[in-house]
Amino acid sequence: MAAFTTIHTPLFPTNTTLPKLSSFQPFFPTQLLGLPLSSSFSAAKRLSSFTCKPIKCSVSEATEPKTGEKKKQLLRRGDVRNIAIVAHVDHGKTTLVDAMLKQTKVFRDNQFVQERIMDSNDLERERGITILSKNTSVTYKDTKINIIDTPGHSDFGGEVERVLNMVEGILLVVDSVEGPMPQTRFVLKKALEFGHSVVVVVNKIDRPSARPEFVVNSTFELFIELNATDEQCDFQVIYASGIKGKAGLSPEDLAEDLGPLFESIIRCIPGPRIVKDGALQMLVTNIEYDEHKGRIAIGRVLAGTLEKGMDVRVCTSEDSCRFGRISELYVYDKFNRVPADNVEAGDICAVCGITDIQIGETIADKVYGKPLPSIKVEEPTVKMSFSINTSPFVGREGKYVTSRNLRDRLYRELERNLAMKVEDGETADTFIVSGRGTLHITILIENMRREGYEFMVGPPKVINKKLNEQLLEPYEIATVEVPEEHMGAVVELLGKRRGQMFDMQGVGSEGTTLLKYKIPTRGLLGLRNSILTASRGTAILNTIFDSYGPWAGDISTRDQGSLVAFEDGASTSYAISSSQERGQMFIGPGMEVYKGQIVGIHQRPGDLSLNVCKKKAATNIRSNKEQTVILDTPLDYSLDDCIEYIQEDELVEVTPSSIRMCKNPKIARKAR
Repeated sequence: MAAFTTIHTPLFPTNTTLPKLSSFQPFFPTQLLGLPLSSSFSAAKRLSSFTCKPIKCSVSEATEPKTGEKKKQLLRRGDVRNIAIVAHVDHGKTTLVDAMLKQTKVFRDNQFVQERIMDSNDLERERGITILSKNTSVTYKDTKINIIDTPGHSDFGGEVERVLNMVEGILLVVDSVEGPMPQTRFVLKKALEFGHSVVVVVNKIDRPSARPEFVVNSTFELFIELNATDEQCDFQVIYASGIKGKAGLSPEDLAEDLGPLFESIIRCIPGPRIVKDGALQMLVTNIEYDEHKGRIAIGRVLAGTLEKGMDVRVCTSEDSCRFGRISELYVYDKFNRVPADNVEAGDICAVCGITDIQIGETIADKVYGKPLPSIKVEEPTVKMSFSINTSPFVGREGKYVTSRNLRDRLYRELERNLAMKVEDGETADTFIVSGRGTLHITILIENMRREGYEFMVGPPKVINKKLNEQLLEPYEIATVEVPEEHMGAVVELLGKRRGQMFDMQGVGSEGTTLLKYKIPTRGLLGLRNSILTASRGTAILNTIFDSYGPWAGDISTRDQGSLVAFEDGASTSYAISSSQERGQMFIGPGMEVYKGQIVGIHQRPGDLSLNVCKKKAATNIRSNKEQTVILDTPLDYSLDDCIEYIQEDELVEVTPSSIRMCKNPKIARKAR
């Protein structure tokens, strides 16, 4: 039976402090923060409110019931915690979840467990990133902790915004060297808007150049910049090494396990607030699909009790409701979904039986149910055109090639991907797909080609706005970590892209400089490869959307033209040996090409048509010695590289087996 605690307002009276943990020393924020005297007045004012007392865990005033609301008996469940783990990319979220799962005995001692167990998608494993948010749960000292692992890339920020509806607190994971990064700012801003409690985890504390004091100070300043309340600024800090599975309250004194982290979750993140006897309400925040069970809706029950086999009302707004029945009900137990007969308010569950359920809809009581506020996410900033394949090789490799197949698949993506938009294009076989960034749309393209689709995509374009007759374009904050010896080339490159530097600082003891720029999104298109070339592969680029600003003017993203095949056929060594003098080739000998296909990069501006299928004339004139042909290794461009490379009059042809680039036959060729 679930344990409940009655809520009184305020949640923590001013004369109350939480009891100390027997195994930990008391934590004093003033000792850790160590802000300099030159800090802003706002920071000093906040620090003056700190007193030497045991941990006071933050619960925002935003979570308190508003005055004037209809009074109900609000309860907090004491046996459940719902948390999301959020951080910038590569700060160690998924590795930390691995350690939490292992230490709570989710797996047998002799069971083989692969690394990053939560990254179950093939694409996630290949790229080493988290793309989709996923649920799991662990049990620690009779308390069930529902954990949601979230993506770190800004392009998948919609996944993070969506799951924050399901939780009461977050673990903000920050790298012990890098400190708060652009995506850290974004996810923290969203969590503070929801009024969630925050536990800061300084991860990778075992790195040689770790600087925990700087990282905690920077995180505190970030809280102040985002207008956090005093309670939220009084956050608990845990130092951890996710890969070693250790955590502690100070960087020098780590426990042998993650015990301090679990204790902080139970103490500092409140249980879910519920209306135990109220009418059923559950907001659907995620959807999965099963071949046998159909659509599976995932969300948290906010009020009432959900039972297997019960009739419910599915609401989108006050006026739009329909009825359905719950055929199957599951809760998350360790790493699996486990069938359940009923789920009480406060827990996260999965529901089957409603075939047309959508994200953002409310599963409510059949008689008294009312809809919850729908989920809102940030607007997309980049768009790309998708069209049917019109090349001579159409239908050779793909299973789905028609505009109807393409349309159905793109609109089906909208059911799960809230941050994406699809519109019909100028022609019946063209569709405009808008997303948070190039990577966001590229992941969709990669998934579609693996499913057997064949189509063409155009170059990414930014989504502009007009305000008071002024043209506005999206700007992003770009942070570049680069060794000092390559800094000049990187600064020059970003300057050409209309970037404006607003911060530069040294990072750690490794001779690395951190550059921060405000740059138009247009200037970031095709930048990643250029910046790697300029820094000899050592630079790390991170970006996140900032705001819309005035049009920055023309930006040149590519100085070189393309080498274009002017006839169909198979490429030959003889033709490529002379063609490679004109630039770098994408193809080797014996490859099928067609008229208009891009076969290389021209070494000068403007396009150049070549015959890469020319054969050596078979005459009876004998030479004393056969000529030896030495061919350069062709460039092997990935899907991301191709999308970065193409310009206005070029397309990428995507099939399950191949990725080719070609000139757009609908746009007149540029003169050389």
